[in-house]
Amino acid sequence: MDRRKALKNMGLAMGYTVATPTLLSIMQSCKGEPVATWTPEFFTPAEGGILTKLVDVILPKTDTPSASELQVDVFIDKFAMDVMEKDQQDFLRMAMGKFTDKALQDSGKSTVEDLTAEDLEPVLASSLKYSKEDEAKMFESITSYTEAVAEGKEATIDDETSRFAFTNNLRGLAIWGYKTSEYVGEEVMAYLPVPGEYISCGDVQELTGGKAWSL
Repeated sequence: MDRRKALKNMGLAMGYTVATPTLLSIMQSCKGEPVATWTPEFFTPAEGGILTKLVDVILPKTDTPSASELQVDVFIDKFAMDVMEKDQQDFLRMAMGKFTDKALQDSGKSTVEDLTAEDLEPVLASSLKYSKEDEAKMFESITSYTEAVAEGKEATIDDETSRFAFTNNLRGLAIWGYKTSEYVGEEVMAYLPVPGEYISCGDVQELTGGKAWSL
């Protein structure tokens, strides 16, 4: 089974049009935009609130900013709006709905707006705790579903697999958006805006203090 194909079918692949002008524009537009004024373009306001809570569960504030402080939620919203195709957007909405339905059921709450990070975290964790064998089966199911939809055929996918698809790829997008943020590139990773001499066999600990280079 081609895992990369399954991810691309969901529209959330890590390597999906990474170098395109559209994606570079999205990254640029997320710099310095005040979070308090953010209005989602793809997600509803309630879904945007859930997205913000989830990315902060995945990447909370420690000695570095939280995901939402670096506007990872804004990045994901813009990615969904400007990069994903219609069937991929529909899959994302459906899978996110299955996730929030489970959170509402488990928490006993009635509206998405009432869900807290504490309500969402157990669903997030349980949706990612699968064996490699189970993950492979889920990716097969996701691929079959998205291919059937693309061909205009009747297709179904179970709620558990939908939640896995949403959480697995949300985590990947959150990490991707975080690592490519201006702050992480310049303040966390080794950053050299004007490259100088080339040292082919230098020790990483000596050259950068053990940090990976910001590309």
